[in-house]
Amino acid sequence: MAPADKTPVARPASGAVAAFLDKVAATPAVARGARGRLVFAMDATASRGPSWAQATNIQAEMFREAATVGTLDVQLVYYRGLLDFGASPWLQNAEAMINLMRSVSVLEGQTQILRVMRHAAEEARRGKVNALVFIGDAMEESADALIGAAGELALRGVPAFIFHEGGEEPAGSVFRKIATLTHGAYSQFNAGSAKELRDLLTAVAVFAAGGRKALTDYGKRTGGAALQLTHRFDTQR
Repeated sequence: MAPADKTPVARPASGAVAAFLDKVAATPAVARGARGRLVFAMDATASRGPSWAQATNIQAEMFREAATVGTLDVQLVYYRGLLDFGASPWLQNAEAMINLMRSVSVLEGQTQILRVMRHAAEEARRGKVNALVFIGDAMEESADALIGAAGELALRGVPAFIFHEGGEEPAGSVFRKIATLTHGAYSQFNAGSAKELRDLLTAVAVFAAGGRKALTDYGKRTGGAALQLTHRFDTQR
């Protein structure tokens, strides 16, 4: 009997996941030989407390997987409490990034998404930023101000990939608009979609790190969301 074929199978994606992957596929690739740079921003306010440990573990897996590409610099950004806002140096070591991320705990406070976006735009002014990833559950700021900041990110060539916990409005509509304006993507998640969140986060990180070739290699190795995204690249050529 011939050995079983263990090639990863491209599993059908849900409509929302498929749309998200299409958006990532349309994002400009990292220049050959360049290091990718990813601003990774987290809402660390108290409302995220129930899912914080699970989300942190998922994000740690994402960084370890992206590190296998070997060309990703990540800056951790977070907000919490009363105007508590932090931004790390650019880090190349995945374990250092994970340890730093795990040192952040939630604290009651208001959202500071506008500050995140302005920070990402300023970093892009200093040097190329391949993507902004934002993970949060709420929006308590002016929608007009956030959409204006999205325009600045678009001018700087920074796509925003927004992972929205819970998917509640009015945050969802504003987050979708930000993703559209910056040529990024929006995806909802909840406690029951941990694997989907991990796969999508990792696909974005691997792409930011090494472009299409890195994502293709990763997709062949793991299947799932990354392989779905690889197939989208192939059909767009």
